[in-house]
Amino acid sequence: MEASITADSHTRVAIADKMDHTEEISTERNDHSNQKPKRQKVKMAEQKAGLASSFDLAKFKKLFKDERKDLVFMARTSETAERYEDMCKFMRELVKTTDAKKADLTVEERNLLSVAYKNVIGARRASWRTLNVDERKDDPLIVEYKTQVEKEMDEICKDVLDLLENFLVKHNVKEDESRVFYLKMTGDYYRYLAEFVSDKGHDKKAAEFYNSALKIAETTLKPTHPIRLGLALNYSVCQYEILKDKKKACELAREAFDKAISKLDELDEASYKDSTLIMQLLRDNLTLWTSDAGDGNEVAKAVMMIELGLCKYCT
Repeated sequence: MEASITADSHTRVAIADKMDHTEEISTERNDHSNQKPKRQKVKMAEQKAGLASSFDLAKFKKLFKDERKDLVFMARTSETAERYEDMCKFMRELVKTTDAKKADLTVEERNLLSVAYKNVIGARRASWRTLNVDERKDDPLIVEYKTQVEKEMDEICKDVLDLLENFLVKHNVKEDESRVFYLKMTGDYYRYLAEFVSDKGHDKKAAEFYNSALKIAETTLKPTHPIRLGLALNYSVCQYEILKDKKKACELAREAFDKAISKLDELDEASYKDSTLIMQLLRDNLTLWTSDAGDGNEVAKAVMMIELGLCKYCT
């Protein structure tokens, strides 16, 4: 199967490759309670061996003077240190803190949230694709390894979807850029789930959120706006690779590209680089999708090579 290009966060622009959660979460909680003593011993052993993180948010909170400002500072610091799991924890706390005060995230905070989770899930998605193209992918050992990676991806996606659906999307009801951003990001993480879980309806959820975001974007954002273009890019990839609707994928990509081209003279300097880059990716996908050429394995390798790109407006 051919892989397509998507706009992945901060723009970590990428070739994208390409639940009823309640029951699963409940099962996990029961499992945790039954095996708590055993798991504590395992955790202690891991810490002794230096394998587990000793990150403790509570210790940082005791030192905070201005919680919101300090959480942003530590999120930036953990990004610089490439400690993305820690960055996710700081940003999760920031979302809850701002929500409790009925405050919206700033553009910078919003992008930090996106970058944090994109790097955490991006590493696992790259690993998962590698295991899928491995010549021994049907080996029981590889199958088990892939299952464990999928479990990690599932937990990460559910974590960020909890923040999005129960806080950010839920409470940002004004139809503006922020809502488009959060709806698109929600669609992205349901798409990631749909990549390895095909029977939970994640594909339809992804399409629903993308479609909701697109309706707002078309009335509130210019055709050349990077978020609108990134949304069209990722939604078209979802149609092509997840929902298997090549015609719809091409229509979405072509319409977004043509509308942006017609308004190119209105593009402001601040977003010129990001917008033109995403337009190039839209065009590349259209070329790929309308061509009979292209080896799926070669494209999958290309996906892994350029998983993380740069464009601060996209997720």
